[in-house]
This record gives sequence, C-alpha cells and structure tokens, in this order.
Amino acid sequence: MKVLVEIRLRARHVIGPVVGACLIVYIAYHAVQGKRGLIAYWQLTKQVDQAHLVRAELSEKRDHLHNKVRLLNPSTLDRDMLEERTRFMLGYSRADEIVIFRK
Repeated sequence: MKVLVEIRLRARHVIGPVVGACLIVYIAYHAVQGKRGLIAYWQLTKQVDQAHLVRAELSEKRDHLHNKVRLLNPSTLDRDMLEERTRFMLGYSRADEIVIFRK
C-alpha cells in the first residue's frame, strides 16, 4: 500500500515534464516534416526557381516571335524577312545558295 502511495506522489512530479517533452517533440516533428514544414518549404522554393527558369525561356521565345511578327507587319514590312519567308514557304532558292533548315 505504501508503494502505491509513493508511486502516485512521484508520478505527479514526472507526468508534467514527460507531457511537456512529448509536446515539444510533436511540434518539432511537424515543424520539419509537416504539410507546411521546412522540407515542404524547400521543395516549394525549388519549384519556384524552376518556374522562374521556364518563365525566362518562354519570355525569350515570346520576344523572338514578337520581333518576327513585327518585321512581317504590313506597316513596317522588312523586305529581307519577306523574302526569307516566301523562299521557305515556297521552297525556292537560287542556284548559288545552300539551304539549311533548322527545327
């Protein structure tokens, strides 16, 4: 009987720190592994960096196409560009020219 009383007395002093330690471990685990933890943050930053690279590539392609469209615009028609497009579309070339098609 005395042993049970002693266990209850000591349990009151031990339960608080054990629950506190468990709570700290729980919060730390979810701060690192959780849906909004550090690992998820690092993965999101990688995705954002990749999206910036894709955006830069697409922006460069868009600028290139915009420049071509501007050169073919009827109000500011560039004769060299018009000649290049007609030769490509019709498949004509001069006898002294070498034609190299790129994708």
